[in-house]
Amino acid sequence: MLILTGCSTSEKAEAPQSKEKTHRIAVVPKGTAHSFWQTVLAGAEKAGKEHGAQILWKGPSDEKDTQGQIAIIEDFINSKVDAIVMAACDAKALVGTVQKAMDAGIPVVTIDSGVDSDLPLSYVATDNVEGGRIAARELAKLIGDKGKVGLIPFIKGARSSEERERGFREGIAEYPNIVLAATLYSQSAISEAMKAAEDMLTKHPDMAGIFAANEPGVVGAKRVIEQRKLVGKVKLIGFDASEAEIEGLKSGTVDALIVQSPFRMGYDGVGAAIKALKKEPLEKRIDTGVTVVTRENMETPEARALLYPGK
Repeated sequence: MLILTGCSTSEKAEAPQSKEKTHRIAVVPKGTAHSFWQTVLAGAEKAGKEHGAQILWKGPSDEKDTQGQIAIIEDFINSKVDAIVMAACDAKALVGTVQKAMDAGIPVVTIDSGVDSDLPLSYVATDNVEGGRIAARELAKLIGDKGKVGLIPFIKGARSSEERERGFREGIAEYPNIVLAATLYSQSAISEAMKAAEDMLTKHPDMAGIFAANEPGVVGAKRVIEQRKLVGKVKLIGFDASEAEIEGLKSGTVDALIVQSPFRMGYDGVGAAIKALKKEPLEKRIDTGVTVVTRENMETPEARALLYPGK
């Protein structure tokens, strides 16, 4: 039996059935507070089990804690893990850390949020720019191609946030009668997202719709729309599919969700790391896709597989 102690109660070891080396793969998310990351972990653990790899899971509690994430990854480098799978808190700030890992002979795969470098051997993520465009088109359809809309990205410097914002801006620019009236960041915190939504709706009482670019943004905007009794009047498009977001979709507060596959990010990210360790050919970019989920299609097999992964 292999007994694992260390950085997280989520770390698990699987006893390999052969005498091959058990690879130790560090999986470092941007944060641990939201259900998105727990689904990433489930995917990583499934891949680890299939490959007989030991998954070491640790990330900062706050997605803005870039220095904390750097310290976590440097600890993994010093402990000589075999590979690192990571979602970068900041696309620029983590480049040097990735370089350290690669210089130490530790292959790095990025998931969800990459870095401004070609150093990682593979990037496993949603096409976030296209996801933002899809959100813009879906919102435009819901508001009749006219009116004011608001945008709630999450963190400046986080690649996934910046790409979704860019895609949304590009998409909404296709509609001359829609005005992007406000852009306010949630800092990946429900409380900050609520402040952003309150500010938007106070300054623009004729706001027709809002796009919130991640789970806490959606949950915060949802609460404000409910409190102001604007359900159905202010259309809300969100990214991801937490339990609270799904409930919002069912109740009518949320009109559509742009759903990623965090399970696949974890699963394919670890799979890519295993390929790198075995010196097998590796795709530089793995697109995990997005699906628009609405009340009308949420019970289809395809949508249910994304909303309730592993069930």
